Amino acid sequence: MPHVSRLIFLLAGTGFTLGLAPRATAQTRDLTPKYSNEFLNIGVGGRALGMANVQVGLVGDATSGYWNPAGLLNQKHKYDAVLMHSELFSGIVKNDYAAFSMPLDEQSALGASLIRTGVDNIADTRNLINEYGYIQYDRIQYFSVADYAVLLSYARRIGSIEGLKVGANGKIIYRNYGRFANAWGFGIDAGAQYDKGDWHLGLTARDITTTFNAWSINADEFKDVAAVGDKVPTNSTEITLPRFVLGVGRSFKLPGQLTALVATDLEITTDGQRNTLVSSKAASIDPKAGVELGFRDLVFLRGGIGNFQKMEAAKSFDNKGGWRGQPTLGVGVALSGLRLDMALSRLALDKQGGGNANSIIVSLGYGIK
Repeated sequence: MPHVSRLIFLLAGTGFTLGLAPRATAQTRDLTPKYSNEFLNIGVGGRALGMANVQVGLVGDATSGYWNPAGLLNQKHKYDAVLMHSELFSGIVKNDYAAFSMPLDEQSALGASLIRTGVDNIADTRNLINEYGYIQYDRIQYFSVADYAVLLSYARRIGSIEGLKVGANGKIIYRNYGRFANAWGFGIDAGAQYDKGDWHLGLTARDITTTFNAWSINADEFKDVAAVGDKVPTNSTEITLPRFVLGVGRSFKLPGQLTALVATDLEITTDGQRNTLVSSKAASIDPKAGVELGFRDLVFLRGGIGNFQKMEAAKSFDNKGGWRGQPTLGVGVALSGLRLDMALSRLALDKQGGGNANSIIVSLGYGIK
């Protein structure tokens, strides 16, 4: 029976747990790895996830603390709260989110957000066989691999420029791998929004000062199970490089009390060459597009596409290969301050990942005037 600590080494080396572990088995440690703190880029809120995460220029509720803190000044209610639960990879990974926001005065607002992404009830079977050579199931221990983030947000209007708002996040990160390892991290995000008529522009700079994760490793847990040639990991520091998202959107009024909102975001990463439509060693750009149709601001239908990647024919699930995007769909209902949003996201996995998987995301928001 495979030992669970071998699994932990696999998770650490490949970044399965959303690409967030230190490179325990690498011969030379990269302090600025790709996909560092990637759990913070999954997305939150049923509205956003139904639109392929296109939100930087549009967001205007408690989720602004995540997407663009400047959007806190767009919320329609005095107090706003959002809760979300989603499950990824057939329910293996749980993703939970809670946020609250409120104005300080007519020119400023603040918010707080909490994110947890994790895999729970992982079996540690290292002591499954007792000293007599028999299987003893009550010796199995369970642990979780989880990532946490707290975001404290502030936004303010720029009085000299009508329609311009700016904001910032201070974030605290805690990541825990059971008894094996844990890390604390700190960072800052910044954002801006500008509204001109029916046009909505936004810019978010995440980890603008870089975000530092300081890892503390319990080396004793690895010594007895490390494979030959593998180094036991040691305490280290991991740095998350900045990520920029530029968004533009336009709203339309249609006949019959219908409205439409069309938007696109360009997500720019600086942590090395990625499998995106625009890719280079200096930066990679991943475009996304989303649309929202509304009826009397009560019922909404949403769709989007993003996360474009080039698949090899031999590794794609349909043996065709080429460029693939991840489509999303969503619906929403808003009534008396209560908002219920659902999103369906289809993950196109390769053969080794096991085919297709659908993720259903539900978020609940409530605004108090």
